[in-house]
Amino acid sequence: MTYAITQTCCSDATCVSVCPVNCIHPTPEEADFGRTEMLYIDPKSCIDCGACADACPVEAVFPVDSLPAAQQEYGPLNAAYFAGREAGQDPEGPNFHVWGEPAFERSLPSDFGPLRVAVVGTGPAGMYAAEDLLLHTGAEVTLIDRLPVAGGLIRYGVAPDHLSTKKAGDTFARFHTHPRVRMHLGLEVGRDVTAEELAAHHDAVVYAVGASAGRRLGIPGEDLPGSICATTFVSWYNAHPEVAPDAVDLSAERAVVVGNGNVALDAARILVSDPDGLAAGDIAGHALEALRSGAVREVVLLGRRGPDDAAYTRSELLALKHLQGVELVVDDHDPRTAAAIDAAGPEDRAALLRGVARKTVDWSRPPSAGRRIVFRFHSAPVEALGGDRVTALRVTDGTTGTDGREITAGLLLRAVGQRGLPVAGLPFDEATGTVPHEGGRVTGRPGTYVVGWIKRGPSGGIGANRTCAAETVGTLLDDAVGGTLPAAEHGAKAFRRLVRRRNRRIVDARGMAEIERAELALGRRTGRPRVKLATVPELVAAARGSRRRIPG
Repeated sequence: MTYAITQTCCSDATCVSVCPVNCIHPTPEEADFGRTEMLYIDPKSCIDCGACADACPVEAVFPVDSLPAAQQEYGPLNAAYFAGREAGQDPEGPNFHVWGEPAFERSLPSDFGPLRVAVVGTGPAGMYAAEDLLLHTGAEVTLIDRLPVAGGLIRYGVAPDHLSTKKAGDTFARFHTHPRVRMHLGLEVGRDVTAEELAAHHDAVVYAVGASAGRRLGIPGEDLPGSICATTFVSWYNAHPEVAPDAVDLSAERAVVVGNGNVALDAARILVSDPDGLAAGDIAGHALEALRSGAVREVVLLGRRGPDDAAYTRSELLALKHLQGVELVVDDHDPRTAAAIDAAGPEDRAALLRGVARKTVDWSRPPSAGRRIVFRFHSAPVEALGGDRVTALRVTDGTTGTDGREITAGLLLRAVGQRGLPVAGLPFDEATGTVPHEGGRVTGRPGTYVVGWIKRGPSGGIGANRTCAAETVGTLLDDAVGGTLPAAEHGAKAFRRLVRRRNRRIVDARGMAEIERAELALGRRTGRPRVKLATVPELVAAARGSRRRIPG
């Protein structure tokens, strides 16, 4: 019996470090690391010890012979990664190397004075940076987030039916109460404190603020009611306090999602999933009720290019293929689509669409009975139509090259990528939506660093932030050893006094633990794993132990 890595793989390489026989690839030493969709276990080398399964932070590793029906493809999928690779060889270039315990090139604390580092953002990027500092130096870390609850994209970006993926947050949560950590949640840099004040109270500041803005389509009618960014939709169903419960209208029978990435597939899946099944996750209460009473039963996934160029991962597509009670269809309006699927090789994403029904769809008619997701490739949005709200989307027709085809739909989700927003007090590159840097060191700002999507752009999943954080922290420590960090003007107590003067609703580690207890208690009352508090007042009240004031 061998093991296989499955859908929820976060690629942070924890499993790699515990494997005694070097059977998990790509490793952090290989060029493919961070570029593949997931990590893979070589069935020829696996010795069935189970160490990887025990170490996996997101419960993604299982014995092949006990994989459930919806995940049985992952046995062959893992094996296929190693097809054509002889021992020690990779046809794409990098060699396989023996991978032992992770080794971090870090200077000892004695090489420089005590460091006090602020990390702005408590999502995966910020927490990997904090973890690196806490485990490999004697630094004191101040965790800051503009929201009164920690978690970032793990809390507000991971789909609510991906509970195993969310378990990565448990690994980070253990650092919330670390003796060298102070948390200031609900503190916004640029509103409550300036970047200059933050720098004056710390030896270094690491910004891990992500890429929260959605890219625009640039078409007429894009701002009509009923046309929203997919990031707003994701935040809505994840109970983000900055998105109102009534921000999404699900009264239409058909929705169009523009984009073919994982966010697009997540949105489509949530829209047509059985709400009772979603209730087993931590979906927002208002979203659950809206889905139960909503009319959406068909989602069109619109892709400008063909199935061989789709941006989604195999894992997300496989999840759609096993969605109970939902028909998967490929619109065969363009002959290039069928040709690409039929010609696809075993490792091509397009090959996963073999066996999926191909149909010609009359988009002027209401959706047929039942729930379904339709892939329409080689079709780009031209104009959102409607008066008071969206009623249809005009798209190009791949066969004729014309732009007269209309898809009737009352909901339009734009899932064409994200970009970072300017950070108060830091330089910003409008073209890339990132902060200019060298190895994580912000250009022209000694002692200031970036990590995650605001550093490299919106690419890579949870695990990609581990190597990204390692680079930034390494640069920071090089500067500490070289004596180029500006000296902090004020101490930790002075910063805490400043914070209390500016914002009386700050949540600390104890308050974060109270929020956790309150949400789990609300979940127990309703038979769910957790019920998220969806507003800032509710979160702050829970942090103060005032659970009696929380609805439910």
